[in-house]
Amino acid sequence: MSRDNNGDEPDSDDDSGVRLGFERETIIVPLDNLVPLRTFRVGMKESRKYAQILASVRLIGLVEPPAVSPDPGRPGTYFLLDGHVRIEALKDLGQTEVECLVSTDDEAYTYNKRINRLAAVQEHNMIALAVERGVPDEVIAEALDIEVGSVRRKFRMLNGICASAIELLKDSVCPGAVFDQLRRMVPARQIEAAELMIGQNNFSVVFAKALLVATPERQLVQLRKPKLGGTSAVAVGQIARMERELASLQMQVKSVEETYSVDNLHLTVAKGYVAKLLSNARIVRWLSTHRQEYLGELQSIAEISSLAILPIAAE
Repeated sequence: MSRDNNGDEPDSDDDSGVRLGFERETIIVPLDNLVPLRTFRVGMKESRKYAQILASVRLIGLVEPPAVSPDPGRPGTYFLLDGHVRIEALKDLGQTEVECLVSTDDEAYTYNKRINRLAAVQEHNMIALAVERGVPDEVIAEALDIEVGSVRRKFRMLNGICASAIELLKDSVCPGAVFDQLRRMVPARQIEAAELMIGQNNFSVVFAKALLVATPERQLVQLRKPKLGGTSAVAVGQIARMERELASLQMQVKSVEETYSVDNLHLTVAKGYVAKLLSNARIVRWLSTHRQEYLGELQSIAEISSLAILPIAAE
């Protein structure tokens, strides 16, 4: 999520029509004036993740301000869109107020769905900020409950990764080892690989390695070492075909994402209409007499409790 490139108000320095998603200035809000939009699962505060966040907030402070939206019915009160765990950590540390980003739209669903504050890039940023402030590696390791060597690896994780690829993956639950694979690609290919991972919603190391294997020699930082006997033409052809199939699959996934909400709405309306028709006894009797084969199918549609269980028709 870009804090500078999305939004409602046109940028006065840019006539491209891009609108800002946040107010230009942050505000200080008392913690008591924040209304959380979700509750925590039982035992959340006893989890290792919460302990890490609590320790990092105590040691470094907030790396990124929480996002809020004004409550139109209560001046001075704000809905907490993003940053629920960090706010709990601040409360446990005895803080009474926090600096917040003010959203121009209530996008709580988007925030909750898309953002994970302990994504690899976010963790790197947190560690880099601590190092910049002069915090020793040993202290950071103790606060995060990890090895000193892990702190150093996470600090160097983005070396050789282009800024655009980092921006694409900054909120993804992406293992640090994925960046070891991306580092072996040129910047343009890093961006392509990041987009493929996002399109497939697959951020595994195995998938990143597959993308590396499918990368042409000209898009590698260093040429692959030739194997004994050389690379066969068949293997080269298979790699090229896999790359084309991945690109095609990504386009299909994006197409489905663009139409999913509208299609789901149409199906919901259609299901409700069928159920209303079948509530009419005269229609049911007519179908039973003249179109009995349709009646069973229509009843099955009307009895669906969730559209998520609808089978996908084979093409």
